[in-house]
Amino acid sequence: MLTLILGWVLAIKPTASTMPYPATATSVAELAPEANPEAVAIALGAMRCAQASGVGAGAHRLALIDYSRPSTEPRLWVFDLATNRLLYQEIVAHGRGSGENLAKVFSNASGSHASSLGLFLTRDTYLGRNGYSLRMEGLEPGTNDHALARALVIHGAAYVNPALARQQGRIGRSHGCPAVRSAIARPLIDALKGGQYVFSYYPDATWLGASPYLKCSGGRAMTAALGAP
Repeated sequence: MLTLILGWVLAIKPTASTMPYPATATSVAELAPEANPEAVAIALGAMRCAQASGVGAGAHRLALIDYSRPSTEPRLWVFDLATNRLLYQEIVAHGRGSGENLAKVFSNASGSHASSLGLFLTRDTYLGRNGYSLRMEGLEPGTNDHALARALVIHGAAYVNPALARQQGRIGRSHGCPAVRSAIARPLIDALKGGQYVFSYYPDATWLGASPYLKCSGGRAMTAALGAP
């Protein structure tokens, strides 16, 4: 299955406007050995697909959140694709409506307090009740396009704490935001602000088959393979 996914990613032909960076799915995955290489490949492919349609064409940074992992483990990686560097590997919160230590439920609905899947483009920063925060625009209709209205933002939180995870078996949960450790919130946000990409992953066959950013060249074959038993 990984071969099919990597083949799909590589099938999107790079141009100056669609891939202003030298990174490949293989080289990016090698930067984060603890990350699932399939999730890395899908995230990079979704970013390239969006850039091929003119969305965020100048972006060169990608944050991958793998919600198939427990909250007690690192599951957020921030890559600089222009320099082929891993900038951050971090724990990250999911919404209380998504589950306990493992996120299992995802929603686009206001009031759900659940995390949303899919591809996001970062917007501006602001100071709010959770401190320095980064707005994200959800790019997938029906999956995450209510992110701005729901105020799903990246922010720091004291409950994103490894010590708390050891005490209670999970880190704290948000109202749907991918909250990070307070100590690294500001530099991480600054690395991602202003038109970079965030991709929230979970091996959900329905979403993978419906996402518009997994339908570029080879996308149908890739999602069919993911949905196969």
